[in-house]
Amino acid sequence: MSTRNLPHRQLFMLTSLVLVMACGTGPSQKDQPPAAPTTAVDTSLAGSFSPPSSYRFDSTVLDTFFAAHKSLLLYATDVKQFYQSRDYAYAWHDTAGLIEQAGNLYNRIRRPTDDGITGELPYTSRLDTLMSGTDEASKLQTELLLTSMYFYFAEKAWTGLSESQTKKIAWFLPRKKASYADWLHTYLSSPDSTAREKEPIYRQYFLLKKYLQKYISLQQQDDWPAVTSIPDIKKRLQTLDDIDTTNGSDTSLEQGIKNFQRRHGMTRNGKINKTFLTALNTPLQTRINQILVNMERSRWLPDTVQGDYLAINIPEFKLHMYRDDSLLWDMNVVVGQSVHKTVIFSGTLKHIVFSPYWNVPPGILKKEVLPGIKKDKSYLARHHMEWNGGNVRQTPGPWNSLGGVKFLFPNSYNIYLHDTPAKDLFGENDRAFSHGCIRLAEPAKLASWLLRDDTLWTGEKIQKAMHTGSEKWVTVKYPFRVFIVYFTSWVDRQGTLNFRKDIYGRDSRLEKMIIR
Repeated sequence: MSTRNLPHRQLFMLTSLVLVMACGTGPSQKDQPPAAPTTAVDTSLAGSFSPPSSYRFDSTVLDTFFAAHKSLLLYATDVKQFYQSRDYAYAWHDTAGLIEQAGNLYNRIRRPTDDGITGELPYTSRLDTLMSGTDEASKLQTELLLTSMYFYFAEKAWTGLSESQTKKIAWFLPRKKASYADWLHTYLSSPDSTAREKEPIYRQYFLLKKYLQKYISLQQQDDWPAVTSIPDIKKRLQTLDDIDTTNGSDTSLEQGIKNFQRRHGMTRNGKINKTFLTALNTPLQTRINQILVNMERSRWLPDTVQGDYLAINIPEFKLHMYRDDSLLWDMNVVVGQSVHKTVIFSGTLKHIVFSPYWNVPPGILKKEVLPGIKKDKSYLARHHMEWNGGNVRQTPGPWNSLGGVKFLFPNSYNIYLHDTPAKDLFGENDRAFSHGCIRLAEPAKLASWLLRDDTLWTGEKIQKAMHTGSEKWVTVKYPFRVFIVYFTSWVDRQGTLNFRKDIYGRDSRLEKMIIR
């Protein structure tokens, strides 16, 4: 695993891993060769990170260690560089023995499922034995195993699948850059072991993690049979916190149904119908897996994004406008059909085009327009289209497929945001109707936001520019970041867990890659 530097600001924001209770045992490992002896060192050993240990070791022992722990060999370079920076002083021990952070990391390693990691980490049984050892050989083996397993855990919990793997499942957003060696130095020097939100990972990871534990607990307590009767439906809504029974209150059944419907992207009518019952009776394991795959997606994103940006969540059919981590507003969108999937990527919005021509994409030209022309000579005129060199374009006007404005962020996928004359589609719950581009329910609102610092562009002028029938290009003063993402489960600003349909079938493929 490569270790690339985090921005200086972020290093000092990161503080510690969370303290988690440990339990369970793992499979036994083969006996390891005896460790090299440790040597006492001057306690004034220089270092700007964790307090220096009273011991250090010979660097040659690292090669012996990794020869015996081949499952950790991938992290040998990171471990060697880490100890070289400390002049081979112990990191997890002081004169009194193991430090608090060692116990915290050990507990985290022993319960990987708490972090959405399926399958046991290697050498956990050996670590169980070593943690209680008091002889010098055990101390050194514990030291090296904790550091090596830290890097293993960091990759699984905070990085996830490699960039080459995520590209294979059509995730083209740039991956975050993080140095887990720097984070380890910071963690070891921090007295606070509870600030989990400051770990180098996107905030949704922690929010989903809490619900993962809730759903696993529910699965252990309840067989989750299908429910159809009113009493059983009400009880399940209470279990899922859609009916609030705290502080003596008791939300009505109708309101509880509406709360559930909102969390699942349904029409909020408070009615018990087939769609509602299907979602309510979805097996807990299915929901657990859905949370797991979206925790995995959270690992790939930057832990923080500064400034103004917009994010479009495809399965949610929503555009969200953010400033730093604060949600400012959102709007409904229409995304690509399953046969014309909207691509998951990021770009920089640079231009607004009012009363745009629609340049017919090559695929639509080949499959729809050219066959239409062949059958009907008046096809172009009836659709307000014209030849433009060797291509076909649709003229500006109320008939135009892009409506009154489009927003361009250069990309190789030919995807952009735009208005549409088909306003009725925004009233649908499932809004996957386009050929891949993203249609906006309130395009004038976005235009006003992007041009808010330009006093020449009033709301009245924007409306006029959208309906003049004459194309006009405007360059955005400050290029604006756009993220197109794919989350089928997330926690909203009210702290409630949301689920959406996997409209492109991306969850199932990712699930097979991460769940063992």
